[in-house]
Amino acid sequence: MRLKLVPSDTSLDFFRLSKLTLGASALAMIASVVLFFMMDLNYGIDFRGGTTIRTDAQNPVDIVAYRAALQPLGLGDVSITQVIDPAAQLTGAVSNVSQIRIEAQAGAEAATIDTIKSVKNALIEVDPTMSFPQIDSVGPKVSGELIQTAVIAVILAIAAVLFYIWLRFEWQFSVGAVAALVHDIVLTIGIFSVLQIKFDLAIIAALLTIVGYSLNDTVVVFDRVRENLRKYKTKPLKDVLNMSINETLSRTVMTSLTTLIALISLFMLGGDVIHGFVFAMIWGVVVGTYSSVFVASAILLRLGVKRDWDKVNDGRAGTQFADIDA
Repeated sequence: MRLKLVPSDTSLDFFRLSKLTLGASALAMIASVVLFFMMDLNYGIDFRGGTTIRTDAQNPVDIVAYRAALQPLGLGDVSITQVIDPAAQLTGAVSNVSQIRIEAQAGAEAATIDTIKSVKNALIEVDPTMSFPQIDSVGPKVSGELIQTAVIAVILAIAAVLFYIWLRFEWQFSVGAVAALVHDIVLTIGIFSVLQIKFDLAIIAALLTIVGYSLNDTVVVFDRVRENLRKYKTKPLKDVLNMSINETLSRTVMTSLTTLIALISLFMLGGDVIHGFVFAMIWGVVVGTYSSVFVASAILLRLGVKRDWDKVNDGRAGTQFADIDA
């Protein structure tokens, strides 16, 4: 017996409240931009520069004692957090792990050996069983270059999507797809600003993955739209779009649900190191699925689309590569 999450005869009207959904998306994007400038992102060491020291000990983590031991060193902004590993909790293993972040020191590209040694000695006095399995340092110059290259990577990815969709379909489809991608990225940045989750290079990787996931879902819907436009030449565009979304709805729900099951498992059991990345992916799957239907398709409806598909291409529409499988 086949599992069906969506009935085969589904006929939902996805555009009945299109003005409301588009308005809500626009307001959410504006709010995300405002929150970004008001609260900014909680940049990790990758973008801010500094040193991260990971500790492991046999005794329980004592954040107050750790902070008191480091205070006389005059290291500036120091944050100490206990690392909670859900996998260790489930297996009953003892995990006394902490993460210490030290801001970039003035006039230094990275923390000196003497600084790191002083930190180690101060912490070992608190707990002689402590070890230091991981130490990462990033200088201010390198972190500035990382921010620049990360922004360029996201912009180039969106530009590549715009060009690809223009070749496969028409410019109206490109506008809808890129609007959905920008919607997803802006809302992801907004939620990271609100929750102040650490924003590092792993999150940039998640943003690029979200771009690919959202694009894949949008292209599946748009491809069915193109097929139905050829099949139903006189049917109103709104009806064709509704039909196409309903026909691909089962695939969309199944893909998103199975992806979310894997991501939620990673979030619960994968440990704190990948929490930010996995959270960004979970959020991206949700908003990406939403934007494919309620943003990309809604914009396509408002822009209109060419209906005389059987005529020879007049050179103004980018559909000369529409029959090429990529």
